[in-house]
Amino acid sequence: MILQAAERSDAKNERSTAEHRSVRPVRWGVVLAGGDGVRLRSLTRVITGDDRPKQFCKLLGEETLLDQTLKRVGLGISPSRTLVVVTKNHERFYAPALAKIPERSVVAQPKNRGTAPAILYALLRMSSMAPNDPVAFFPSDHYVSDAAAFMAQVEAAFEAVAERPELIVLFGVSPHSDDPDYGWIEPGDPVVGGGAAPLFRVYRFWEKPAAPLAMKLRAQGCLWNSFVMVGCASTFLSLVGRAVPQLHDALAPLRRPLAPPEESDTARAIYDQISPLDFSREVLAVCPEQLAVLPVAGVKWTDLGVAERVLSAHREFEHPGRVLVA
Repeated sequence: MILQAAERSDAKNERSTAEHRSVRPVRWGVVLAGGDGVRLRSLTRVITGDDRPKQFCKLLGEETLLDQTLKRVGLGISPSRTLVVVTKNHERFYAPALAKIPERSVVAQPKNRGTAPAILYALLRMSSMAPNDPVAFFPSDHYVSDAAAFMAQVEAAFEAVAERPELIVLFGVSPHSDDPDYGWIEPGDPVVGGGAAPLFRVYRFWEKPAAPLAMKLRAQGCLWNSFVMVGCASTFLSLVGRAVPQLHDALAPLRRPLAPPEESDTARAIYDQISPLDFSREVLAVCPEQLAVLPVAGVKWTDLGVAERVLSAHREFEHPGRVLVA
């Protein structure tokens, strides 16, 4: 009887340990949907008859780019832990898509001031709920050929950040053209201790290089910066504080929880005073020592920033397997 009791106890402990190991740490997602879509407006105006930004348009299939992004993110991150950054004057366009999302999950900027304020505002919203949890950022204007495969690599990035919480992992895409309109990442040495993900140090950024240089970067194995990023919220906040302390300080009043009317008034006063800032150029490019890049594998990707890329992605969307040509 004693032996049987001991065996039952051992089995219970083994089950408990296995269950503990199977529990994933809490992960958060942020969808960036606050851009104005100016470069693509000539196309989106024809499609929709109005000036709605591209993320609220059905450019590929029967869903808007925002809906497709939310569905893709939902494969790996709970909708209850997904924030969506928008801009208030787009409310008539985003309200239907976000009608079922809790109010606290919608980060409504009073104005579009670029990606750096948008990301910082989302991080400050997170800091009142989950300051130390890992978070992934997703632009809402991308084409991804295989959502499940892509999110599996996001999962690998989360695991890498759990091993190396001081790092921020960027998703780099193998270029299928010499498009100079992308930001490029030059990989450095492999990262040790980052789990199973094939991570490399970021040696240097090349922001929208001229065509001859883009051709050379592609030949050297450089990657397009997809602007999908994974890291701990506290690490992102620290990076912003180092790179653009004036922006960090300006938005600091939004760190503490505020009632919606008070937060709107506070944000409006802040955004009236700040200048547009680009996160890649003003934050990532000045702190490469804290960054790693994960080369995206087995997934076709493109940023739908210009009409030519939209048409190319549409052909791939309608006929999977066709090679994208930017």
